[in-house]
Amino acid sequence: MENHEAILTILALLMGTSWASGINLYAVLLVLGLGGVTGYIELPPELSTLENPLVIGAAGIMYFVEFFVDKIPGADSVWDAAHTFIRIPAGAMLAVGTVGDVAPALEVAAGILGGTIAATSHTTKSSARLLINTSPEPVTNWSASISEDMLVVGGLWAALNYPLLFLALFVVFIVLVIWLLPKFCYLIKQFFIQIRKLIKPKQDTFNRNSNSLKSDEMIEESNHLTTLQRLQQLRHNGMVTETEFLERKNKLLEKRLNKNL
Repeated sequence: MENHEAILTILALLMGTSWASGINLYAVLLVLGLGGVTGYIELPPELSTLENPLVIGAAGIMYFVEFFVDKIPGADSVWDAAHTFIRIPAGAMLAVGTVGDVAPALEVAAGILGGTIAATSHTTKSSARLLINTSPEPVTNWSASISEDMLVVGGLWAALNYPLLFLALFVVFIVLVIWLLPKFCYLIKQFFIQIRKLIKPKQDTFNRNSNSLKSDEMIEESNHLTTLQRLQQLRHNGMVTETEFLERKNKLLEKRLNKNL
């Protein structure tokens, strides 16, 4: 029975830390570090490094920065994009530390599971934020950011105190993600299509103006050559003298040169 409960506790902590890392990694590190130092959370030996004051301080500073950046429309999406390369590996590392000193195969399996869970929650958050940013007002961003922070703390609390409840809620989360992600992908695709439509008419207008200008230049060049050819034919037929030919030719060249300048 004790082994059964221990397995449930480890599994809930593994999934909880990985899931929360994909949403707000620095909040997870801060909660686990402070909880371990104060004795409210009994961390596995492999995660005891999180109790180090340097780790807690760094996590606190980064959480402070993310607290404000995460509430600025547009900046939050850039922040999420950059943290794709931070949250997912960190989720995998926390998952490995959660299972403790076990066989290498189990550590690898835990890392894969943790990274996948972190990637899932991170993708869900990033997609939702990108859609929220289509709204010009900042209230939605503040509400979403504060809700995410509360969700992370509440999720970790449930994983540590009520493993079965957290695992049940986690299953609900996975089902919800499976249902939502295709819709998110479709809405994001439509969002970029609309942006492209806004940009494309300007490009088309520029291209039409450019093509029209080139066409006018080609017509003018053709008329200029035709005039020179006719003038040369008149000289050849003796209808204009050499002096008259040179005068008219110089006037044409001078006119063209002034126009280009």
